[in-house]
Amino acid sequence: MSAPGATRAPEPWSGPGVVLRAFEWSDEADLAEAFTDPAVATWNPGPAEGALAFMRERNDWSAGTHASWAVTETAAGPAGTRLLGSVSLHKIDRDQGDAEVGYWVAPWARGRRLGAAPAAAAAAYGFERLGLHRVYLFHAVENPASCAVARRAGFLLEGTLRQSYRYPDGRHHDEHLHARLVTDR
Repeated sequence: MSAPGATRAPEPWSGPGVVLRAFEWSDEADLAEAFTDPAVATWNPGPAEGALAFMRERNDWSAGTHASWAVTETAAGPAGTRLLGSVSLHKIDRDQGDAEVGYWVAPWARGRRLGAAPAAAAAAYGFERLGLHRVYLFHAVENPASCAVARRAGFLLEGTLRQSYRYPDGRHHDEHLHARLVTDR
């Protein structure tokens, strides 16, 4: 059965130890479970429409404004082929040659240092396939795990943006800005 999505589905892509692929029907239960996790819900809430809507949106690359993948391991490990997380390039701006990366790691995959490889692989896709010059990310200062992922993935800390984004808790949080340039590789 094909992946849930529209006209132009994600290209498979890989990085050290991970495979980035289209979301599949079999990911629905894992997505629903991940969206109930407090850490995911606090910093990366799922859509109100549910897991199937999320998969359809992420698998539809037809607008050219994002590239999104489900994250799994390259070989069957402790999680087997279970969904480990999600990574996306969004706000793709071809004129400026930049995009924002976003990611989350499922609770059953945390503590295994699996977050950095997908973020680095998404940046590599942006540089190699989209011709981007810069890939950046933001995370709430109160989310040190995301900061660690960004640093391990080669994104340099560029600064702190004061009260720059309102998260689902309704508060504007300070955020760190990290970035990688194509020349950083």
